[in-house]
Order: sequence, then C-alpha cells, then structure tokens
Amino acid sequence: MKSFVTFLIVSLLATAVLAKRPNVIIVMTDDQGYPELSAHGNPALETPHLDRLHAESIRFEDYHVSPMCAPTRGQLMTGLDAARNGAINVSSGRALLRPEVPTMANFFSGAGYATGLFGKWHLGSNYPFRPEDRGFDETVWFPSSHIGSVPDYWGNDYYDDTYTHNGELQAYEGYCTDIFFGEAKRFMKQSAAAGEPFLAYIATNTPHGPLVAKPGDQAVLAEVLAQPEFAHLSDALRKSLASYLGMVRNIDTNMGALLDFLETEGLRDDTILIFQTDNGSTFGQRYYNAGMFGSKTQLWEGGHRVPCFVSWPNGGLAAPGVVEELTQVQDILPTLLELCGIETEREFDGMSLAPVLRGEAEVSADRTLVINYSRMPGFVNYPTPYAESLMTRSGSAVLWKRWRLLEDRELYDLKSDPLQQTNVIAKNPEVLAHMRKHLHDWWDEVGLIANEVQRVVVGSDHENPARLTACEWLDVFVDQQRQIRIGQQKAGYWMLEVAEAGEYEFEMRRWPREIDRPLSAPAEDGRGGLAINFANLYLSDHHHTEEVSRTRSYGSGSYQQRVKPEDTAVTFTATLEEGPVALHTWFRGDDVILGSYYVYVTRK
Repeated sequence: MKSFVTFLIVSLLATAVLAKRPNVIIVMTDDQGYPELSAHGNPALETPHLDRLHAESIRFEDYHVSPMCAPTRGQLMTGLDAARNGAINVSSGRALLRPEVPTMANFFSGAGYATGLFGKWHLGSNYPFRPEDRGFDETVWFPSSHIGSVPDYWGNDYYDDTYTHNGELQAYEGYCTDIFFGEAKRFMKQSAAAGEPFLAYIATNTPHGPLVAKPGDQAVLAEVLAQPEFAHLSDALRKSLASYLGMVRNIDTNMGALLDFLETEGLRDDTILIFQTDNGSTFGQRYYNAGMFGSKTQLWEGGHRVPCFVSWPNGGLAAPGVVEELTQVQDILPTLLELCGIETEREFDGMSLAPVLRGEAEVSADRTLVINYSRMPGFVNYPTPYAESLMTRSGSAVLWKRWRLLEDRELYDLKSDPLQQTNVIAKNPEVLAHMRKHLHDWWDEVGLIANEVQRVVVGSDHENPARLTACEWLDVFVDQQRQIRIGQQKAGYWMLEVAEAGEYEFEMRRWPREIDRPLSAPAEDGRGGLAINFANLYLSDHHHTEEVSRTRSYGSGSYQQRVKPEDTAVTFTATLEEGPVALHTWFRGDDVILGSYYVYVTRK
C-alpha cells in the first residue's frame, strides 16, 4: 500500500510538472547582425554573457529574417510572411499588422499567460495596431523605427526619455536599453509572484542609429579600435564603430544581468529564452562580416542571416549545439506554441521546430524559403502607384540548400562562393527552374494581398483623439524628426477608417503638441524656418491612384484657412460618415508646400 501511495504521489507530481507551462522571454536587438558577437569571431567586441548563452543554447545557424526591421517583427508576432500579415515595410503606411491576424501575445494571453512588451514595437502607433490592442497586458514602448522617429515623443535621445506605459506617456530616468530590461524584469518578478506564467518580449532599439552609447562602453571600444590591427579603418569609421559596438556591449551587460536575475529568482530552469536580431549588420560589411557579403536592407546573405539561440534548461531539449538547416523567424511562434502546449487551428507560414529542439526530428534539407524586402520611397514627395515601398515578386531572395536566387536574376552557390561574387544562373538551369518555380508559386499565392492598405481607425473610443503622423503617409517616407526639423517639403495622405459617423475636429500641426511651436518657426537648432501662409485639408473617399482618378470623381470635402505667424496649429471641423476615407493636408506659402506632419483627429 505504501509503495502504491508513493507511486501515486510521484505520478501526480510528474503530471503537475508537465502541466506547468514554461515562461518565455524573447530578446530581439535592432541592427545587430550575425558578426557582432565574440562567439562569432568579432575582432573588436567581447560579449561574454551572450557567448555564455550561445554555449548553453541550441543555435539555428542558417536562420533568416527580413533585411529590415518591421517586417521581421511582424513575422515574429504572427508566424506569417509579411505579404500575408500586412507589415511589409518600415514606414510609409506599410508597417501595420492586419487587425484580424492574431499575434503571439493574443495566443499566450488566451492561454493564461501574462504578456509584456518592453522597447521597440514598430508595427503601428495608432488603434488598432498598438501593442495594447494586439494582446499585450503590460507595455513600455516607443512606436517606430528608432528613438527620434516622427511618431516618437519629441526630443527623446536615449537618456531620460518618455515612453508609452500602458497607454499613457511616462518619463523614465536612465539609458534606454537599461530601462527596457529593467521594466521587463519588474514584470517577470510581478508575474511570478502572482503565480502566472509570462511572455516577455524585450525589443531593444540598440544598436540602431543614432549611435548613442553609454560613455563607458564607448570608451572601451574606442581603446580597442585604437590598436594597430584596426589602423586600416578610417578615423570616422572607428569613431562610429566605438558607439555602435559600445551599444552592443551594453546589450551584453544587460543579458548577463537578465541571466543572473533568472537564476536568483528561481526562474531560469523553467524559462524558454530566445535571443535573436532583427536584420543583418549595419556595419559588418565595413569591418568584419563573418564570411558573408551584404548588410541590412540587402538580399545578400549578410542582410538577413542572423543569430538565433534557444535555451530551456528544464525543457527536455536536446544538448546544446547547432541546427544547420534553413530556418526562419516565422518558425518561432508555432515552435513556442507547441513547446508551451498552446493549441490552435491557425495555419502558419513557419513550421514548428519543437521536434527539432527535442532532438526528435530534423529540418528537411530540401526546405525552400523566400525573403522579401520592399524599399523605402526616399525620393517620392507624393504617393504614386509605383512607390518603392510596395512589395514585388522580383524584390525577393529564394533560399534552397546552398543556393541563393536574388531578384529572379542572380544565382549564387554559397558552398563555392560564400561572398556571392559570381552569378552562375546560366550554368545551373535545373537549380534555377526549381527556385524560380517556388518564387512564382509563392507570388501567385500572396501577390494579390501583399500590398493591401491597412487603415488607421479614427473616432473610436479606444483612441480619441488619434494622433496621426507623417510616418503613416502612404508610400511617402517621412520617418525621422530630423526631417521635421529641416521642414522637408513632402506631402502625403492617411488611409483612415471612420469608426462612427459624426462631427470631427482636425488639428493640423507642423510640430507635435508637446513642444507647441509656431508653424513657421524653426527648430530648436535654428533649422527649418518656413513662411507658411495657408493651410489646406482635403477628404476623399478612396485611395488616390492614376487608374482610379480617370474613372471616378475625386474628393468629398475641401477646406482652407489663412495662417498667422503666431499660429501653432490650424483646426478644421468636418462631418464624416462611417467607413473609409483618405485625409490630405498641406501647408503653403511662397515657395513652400508640405504636408501637416501631425494631425490630431477628435470625434466631437
């Protein structure tokens, strides 16, 4: 009888352990590539804490993301190709996740997890695209590509910045990366104390530019880069590298503190910890690229092959080591759902790597992937149907075994040509046929929806007023506060969805409310003074393209107002019907025409 009772207790304890779901932490850094780890041979940078995680993890060695940050983040959150989830670009109204697509946070929250985001979101700053709209319970975040972007709180500069905490602006003290890791640890400790498993997504803005490192980290790297072995690098490059690598050094310090925290709190064994970066290195090609060619924004290997480490000490995973077959960022969500026992009938473009992590299966050596990148429309001053921000079939790389097909016109054999210098497309017709068929089949499946416009909702109780920024002008690139400061003469329009019919107020501004500067006034550094005399607002009922304008009347409301020198804003009132609308704005003067960079839309 005693032995039976003992067996029963042991069995129940085993069942309880199996039923206990692991915590999940995902750390994604910004613009740190595969080369920026000492475990990967970096000649200037020491990353002891990341190297420790590297040694303790299963490493996906042929792991791929988008060559730019927002598409990678959308793919991570949804397990879907960017062409399916809507976030195909970094700005220009093309970085918004389809509202109907569930995110990682939705899945985990629905399974009883506490969910938190700390750092960079970059998938929409308005309803219904904000992290709090997409399943995250606890959020400390900034909205767009980098600290100092147009939607960011004005004047944020990495130190003592203002971020959005659970829907409200909040000022913080300290260095940005330290804050994000610190807030994440607070959330983890709180969740553990409440007996809740947690999903913590830590998305640093570092080492993305502007290059602002902590002085101590920068000094260490400057001393290293002053050594004779780096004498071939220019002074300017060494200065930039000291800041860039200094930021990575701070990330490494925070990773060490995170590992220590997990050990101290008794969380390490039952926590899945994933570390990866969002795209290729911004500097690797200029000093050390770990045997690859290319960098961020490019389809060569250095643009999208990045590190990915997975560690779960008590999870029954295989011994630390390397998975050499092709894997991708869309694999992370289905993998985590299986590891955490969260069931769903949703289909993903990625595959679950859980059996691979457990040592029960291998990734097929025949796997074929597509990497796509649509460019920023840097030279477009007003939207066109042919903007670079649109996704195209030819803007793709196809990956198969050792082969890489770029833009449907260049074929490289990584085995004999790792630096991708020799196009062998004419010599390998069978390889080309296989890869081209995969590309064309993929585009036939996603091409019709890839460039569908996602609309910001105005007039909703979830966000009223809604602050619109030029970052969401469709297919026009105004993403940086620097562009606002110089008064860059670009104009675009917002694609909106009116939640409720009624009277709406449109407050047009060149400068955001938090600085309340006159429209014509220069920036704090004296740049960008403009003689603005008139403000115009125009409402239309559809997306303005050449093809549409030939067949349909264009416009449902036009408004104009004279601007006085002391005006900080111009306000119009209009009655809107429920449904889609396009909002156009202009400030005009002698030799001046530019859009209203900020518009605050309020349902009255």
